[in-house]
Amino acid sequence: METAPNTNPTTPPAAEATPPVQITAKAVDMVKKTREQEGMDESYGLRVAVMGGGCSGFQYALDFEQEARPTDTVFEVDGLRVFVDPVSARYLEGVSIDYVFGTTGAGFKFDNPRATGTCGCGSSFAV
Repeated sequence: METAPNTNPTTPPAAEATPPVQITAKAVDMVKKTREQEGMDESYGLRVAVMGGGCSGFQYALDFEQEARPTDTVFEVDGLRVFVDPVSARYLEGVSIDYVFGTTGAGFKFDNPRATGTCGCGSSFAV
């Protein structure tokens, strides 16, 4: 006798094995410090998104949000909740976010192995 698949709508979806984007410990630390400096408590998480624009066609966006949207992928890195919408998730696969210090300043660095082009600002890319 075959059993039907579980179609109970209250059953939680299976956890995603790999988050769509990787965030280094240094980047998480800077996000937490910035959140604190902005007067936000730990209930705020980080939204990582990709938007059309920038000199290469797409640009990365980071922002604080308190609640996930219904279709977001939500994961946690060192106590920081991270929200990624489904469209951005496609472009963020394999991306790593770090926080770097350099001779020209400090900031978040996006390493996207799938990008076919980038611009000098480091936050715009093409695929």
